[in-house]
Amino acid sequence: MDLHGMEFSFWKREDADTVCLVEPDGTEHTVGSLQAAAASVARGLRALGLQPGDAVAMCLRNSAAVYQLMLATSQAGLYLVPLNWHGAPDELAYIVADSEAKVLIAHPELVGLVDLDIPRFVVGEAEGWQPWSTLIDGDPAPLDDRLAGLIMNYTSGTTGRPKGVRRPLPPVPPEPIVTAFAMFLLMFGMRPGQGVHLVVAPLYHTAVLYFSASALHLGQQVVIMDKWTPVGMLERIQRYGVTNTHMVPTHFVRLLKVEDRLDYDVSSLSHIVHGAAPCPPQIKRDMLAWWGPVISEYYAATEGGGTMATASEWLARPGTVGKPWQGAAIKICDDEGAELAAGDVGTVYIKMQQGFEYHKDKAKTKKAYRVDGYFTVGDAGYLDEDGYLFLCDRKADMIISGGVNIYPAEIEAVLLTHPRILDVAVFGIPDEDWGERVHAVVEVDGEAAEGLSGEILAWSKDVLAGYKRPRAIELIDEMPRDPNGKLRKRTLRDPHWEAVGRQI
Repeated sequence: MDLHGMEFSFWKREDADTVCLVEPDGTEHTVGSLQAAAASVARGLRALGLQPGDAVAMCLRNSAAVYQLMLATSQAGLYLVPLNWHGAPDELAYIVADSEAKVLIAHPELVGLVDLDIPRFVVGEAEGWQPWSTLIDGDPAPLDDRLAGLIMNYTSGTTGRPKGVRRPLPPVPPEPIVTAFAMFLLMFGMRPGQGVHLVVAPLYHTAVLYFSASALHLGQQVVIMDKWTPVGMLERIQRYGVTNTHMVPTHFVRLLKVEDRLDYDVSSLSHIVHGAAPCPPQIKRDMLAWWGPVISEYYAATEGGGTMATASEWLARPGTVGKPWQGAAIKICDDEGAELAAGDVGTVYIKMQQGFEYHKDKAKTKKAYRVDGYFTVGDAGYLDEDGYLFLCDRKADMIISGGVNIYPAEIEAVLLTHPRILDVAVFGIPDEDWGERVHAVVEVDGEAAEGLSGEILAWSKDVLAGYKRPRAIELIDEMPRDPNGKLRKRTLRDPHWEAVGRQI
């Protein structure tokens, strides 16, 4: 198999028969077979009339098809638009229309979410949809006019409609772009051709797809999970000798609840990267005690990033998300855009070598870039004297009670140390006297016995300042989180404000 044009920067010709991708059901794909499928899909998309700059939408579960499509669009000069299949059909239809996608590809169980009037292909069978196989049964030779494509992710849309984060297509073949993908992981200490990457969250999520694609380009084997469970993850770490993965704090919390977790061999782990949400310090300490100093943390967003902190840096400054990585800069500014001194809490602004725009929304793009080439996604934080970033919370989630600023993430981190609490969401709800009061919703481990709410409230008196303590503890069967760990806090918070005729 000729690997010329292969978009795995650190794979060699002699690796054509090497397994580089393992699906959730154990199906294996070699370097050569994945290359051939990707090139064939690229030709199939071109045959449909797609031209550089066009968009392809995918509504796919974690599978080889995601990587085949990603590698195809990245060599055909196309934008790949991942759809969060946990979204409502009208939201997904909006994203497909807004991105002006020319083609839609879905798994059979998801076609009902995106039954739209554009060329449609299904990875399997579905009435009215063309089979995916018609795209991959063609010529496996690379395109003659290969051009780098990009991924266009949509923001979560916590306020208003989701917006596509779009960057201009570079007028170059894919090799330098995918090499840059691979080299990104060097910053976290990973090395070419060494390692096994485990996918533990949905691939529609920005970081999950970027990190796993980067691992593939770096010459690592990628093992895919679809429905994550803590035991399933531990089993795969042991079976495949997993060395690295991308995680979120929710994964940590649930792994630490596995009673026989110490019976699993996790000695292969060498580079664990986590982000996407604040990690409670005690949870981080417990994970480092279990897995060793192999856990790095970073701060970034769909729009870009960012900062990173190694295990040793974090242990020296518990709670930090690190210093700016190469090519990035961080400022903390007040509401008027003036830079604040070390230790002062304000809005976090990021500057990167390459900018972005919100697709078809110049006003929102301009609003994000309020400070001289720096953008913000609305997080609050501060820098210490050495330039390490500490996050407080998203400004939109901050509680203002009696004129005092209260950061829910700080309270959540403390509540998670209670032995019965499995997950928690803290937010402000209306209060006639104070404007807002602190409210907590918790998911507990095991049966929610009568009186547990009162027990947790009593316990909180010893670990939280009075103004930070929840006035009430609401028990819930399951927290509304996406499988990637993102908490849909508005689902819990909004009914309290709507009940008094207000929205926030």
